[in-house]
Amino acid sequence: MPNGDAGEDWSVSEVRTVARGIATAVSPEGGLESVQASLLGAITQALEGVEVDYGDLEPLSAEELAAVLDGRGGDVQRRVVHHMVLGELILKPLPPEVARRVAHYADALGVEDQFVRVARRYAQGAFGLAWLDLHRSGFAEHWESARMDQLKTTVKAPDQLSPGEPDPELAELWRAFERYPEGTLGRCVWEMYHGRGFPLPGSQSGASAYLAQHDFVHVLADYGTNLDGELEVFALIGRADPDPKGFAWLATLLGLFETGYVADAGFFTGDLRERHLDTSEMHVRIADALRRGRAGCDAVGVDLLEVDYHELADRPVVEVRNELGIPDKSAAAQACGSNGVFDLDGMSRIQQSYAATLQPEG
Repeated sequence: MPNGDAGEDWSVSEVRTVARGIATAVSPEGGLESVQASLLGAITQALEGVEVDYGDLEPLSAEELAAVLDGRGGDVQRRVVHHMVLGELILKPLPPEVARRVAHYADALGVEDQFVRVARRYAQGAFGLAWLDLHRSGFAEHWESARMDQLKTTVKAPDQLSPGEPDPELAELWRAFERYPEGTLGRCVWEMYHGRGFPLPGSQSGASAYLAQHDFVHVLADYGTNLDGELEVFALIGRADPDPKGFAWLATLLGLFETGYVADAGFFTGDLRERHLDTSEMHVRIADALRRGRAGCDAVGVDLLEVDYHELADRPVVEVRNELGIPDKSAAAQACGSNGVFDLDGMSRIQQSYAATLQPEG
């Protein structure tokens, strides 16, 4: 799927041709697995509006794919490679021959990308090295350059994916959100924290100021806070980032929650008792999150983790959402169970148990 930027003009034939290249690159021996075909098909449908049966495509060589994408620009080619990486990361185990083939396709497209290397680490069983590569290739660079004034803190945590350091002034700013009018961004994010028993940023065991940025997006995008909702919100955040390195968020969450390649990412800990991408419904939800992220990228072109949400906290959620160019969820995603941030089904079992203690008796 081309998945280009605004202004790209792709024919149905070109979309199908690129899909052939992606399917060929990520196909294990014996053919594309059904979970791969379903996820890639859902993404193509959401992003390009073209229905493609990935399980029934003729092979396309790396050189032929490179010719199709020639002249389209490096970002388009890189994002095509990222869709290949998605297609291989959901394999468990990840066959070494698939990782090598994706690397060959990336070379043919002129894309030198750390995520291709991460996938090869997974295929080799070098999970610790893969995790280090993920840190180097995406979000670590972002938080190192994060502006403390936007995060409203002077505390620079050594690892922003771990629980934050105590910061009384930051915690007080978050407590003040309770006093904002109903329907505002600040009040809604406070209600999300309060309703789940989350410790506020700046308090003991609370999220770091940087990681807490994604909680504003939970509210703006209306995604739940269970693991399915986390996959959706980070798919949106990753694709909304004009820098393709934003893909690190989705790659990490997939590795953490879906395959077990990443056992622990600090504040997030994987629970492999449930598979989250085994259903076509979840594929539609992830694809729609990518669509919404791309729309925001095309409209505004900002990293959503670098927005000064505290300056926007007194404004209505709908107004801020529109300003950031985030469209509504699709009807298809909602029909597939994409829960809202305040829906009980959008909470984990632990969060639901806590919420029940807040309900008045009788």
